Amino acid sequence: MFTCRAWFVALAAFGVLIVLPEASAQGSKPEASPGGRKPSDPAAVSRLLADIKARDRGQLAVSEEDGRFLRLMVASSGAKRALEVGGASGYSAIWIGMGLRSTGGRLVTLEYDPIRAKELEENVRKAGLSDIVQVVAGDAFAQIPRLQGNFDFVFLDAWKRDYKRFFELVYPRLDREGLFIAHNVVNKRSEMGDFLDVVQKHPSLWTTIVSPSGEGMSVSLKR
Repeated sequence: MFTCRAWFVALAAFGVLIVLPEASAQGSKPEASPGGRKPSDPAAVSRLLADIKARDRGQLAVSEEDGRFLRLMVASSGAKRALEVGGASGYSAIWIGMGLRSTGGRLVTLEYDPIRAKELEENVRKAGLSDIVQVVAGDAFAQIPRLQGNFDFVFLDAWKRDYKRFFELVYPRLDREGLFIAHNVVNKRSEMGDFLDVVQKHPSLWTTIVSPSGEGMSVSLKR
């Protein structure tokens, strides 16, 4: 029998993208939260996400479609301990955080640039997710070994040529049936050939590539 994670990865392999009725932050009702966490205001979060995208001159944020997909994967997998490498100004962290609010999980997001890390932390606060999302500023290669415990959901959106190094650093701490998702694997494929070769041939991974918006994400399930 498929687990929830395996089921969604299998659907992704056939190019199926499921959009639930509440997929957009705008217009949906605040979700009940495990542990009494205060739900975010959907309309305010929607405006915040739009503002982050409007200010994203460096095009560091994921697309809205990819953000929705990340929230869906977090919520459907029941992730509890998530890691993001490359938080930028917080756009993807907010989508992931909204998914984690429904599971009772937490996210650690790493951002190298100190100015962006401050913006990230402020945007997380504005989204009402400070109780869920922890921002860590600094070099991810130095910070990841300092983090405690394992992870069941990892999202990688950092320097593309370092993807293989990040995978090798994080993989030993990825739980069995954990998900490892990497961004830009279609539009920047030429910059990460070594990484894609590893995740697509790894004997302990099921990997597929989905492209909700054209940028592409690899989705790997640790068996």
